Amino acid sequence: MTKIKVMKVIMYHYIRPEDESLPEFKYLHLDDFCKQLDFFEREYGFVDKADFFKGLSCGQPVPGVVLTFDDGLKDHYKYVLPELKRRGLWGFFYVCTGVYQSGSLLDVHRVHMLLGRYGGKEIYDALKTMITDDMLVGKKQEEFNQYAYKSQANDDYSTQVKKILNYFLDYSHKDAILGRLMESYFGNEADLAKKFYITAGEMAEMRQQGMIIGSHTVSHPVLSRLTPDEQEKEIKGSFAWLESALHGLDFKTFCYPYGGFHSFTRETEKILSDNNVSCSFNVEPRDIEAADLLNRPTALPRYDCNMFPYGKVR
Repeated sequence: MTKIKVMKVIMYHYIRPEDESLPEFKYLHLDDFCKQLDFFEREYGFVDKADFFKGLSCGQPVPGVVLTFDDGLKDHYKYVLPELKRRGLWGFFYVCTGVYQSGSLLDVHRVHMLLGRYGGKEIYDALKTMITDDMLVGKKQEEFNQYAYKSQANDDYSTQVKKILNYFLDYSHKDAILGRLMESYFGNEADLAKKFYITAGEMAEMRQQGMIIGSHTVSHPVLSRLTPDEQEKEIKGSFAWLESALHGLDFKTFCYPYGGFHSFTRETEKILSDNNVSCSFNVEPRDIEAADLLNRPTALPRYDCNMFPYGKVR
């Protein structure tokens, strides 16, 4: 069968076997991940790593699939890396570096764990007792309401919890609110964090196995909510940590927390360009075209895995 000649970048987050401890947790089952890789091989094939970089430098997309994995999760080392190695594949792995200083979960993952164990309604009801109107910010709420979480299969309560905590709650209150929730529902968060993310040593091993490690900021904020100086601190700080931990980077690449054009600004893209970042991935569900590589490598489109067969949560 002739493979379809387009270039598609696919985004993944959690990939794991059955997890009975988190009954409401949204993840791609490892078996389905393997089936999806089989599907991509049949329909499109995979882009060779050298060919990807060659295409990036000359502005010509190479037909096939490119795999990207966000958040530096332990899943990626335990389950994804062995499967990619078995198939002779490679991928981009994007890491938030702040967890290695804080020893706690990122706020985005605190939200996932709370919802995953207790469900949207319980956490939504808890938030109603903790948050007052003066803690919420009005700027860009209409845009966030319109575009955030459109490709995710959440129940209404879970969607509202994510929007409140990730977009509407003022950052000055966010850590305290989530800290109270985590203490109440999980207890010692430090022990949880140690099992949640890849270590610097595992990152180095993945790199030696042909994977590419990139920046996903320090703390996974919605960059469009930050000033340009704050954005620069998130981006430069993340790359500085990666370069130190990995003894340099051969290639500087980045992907936007949360993704979508509502989540970053033109100032963000300028900061990336000024810091010699070669390519950055957005969340925009379409194929990569020559114009993207030539004119806007700071916002390359990619699909969520759930838009293809075998990519949805069970």
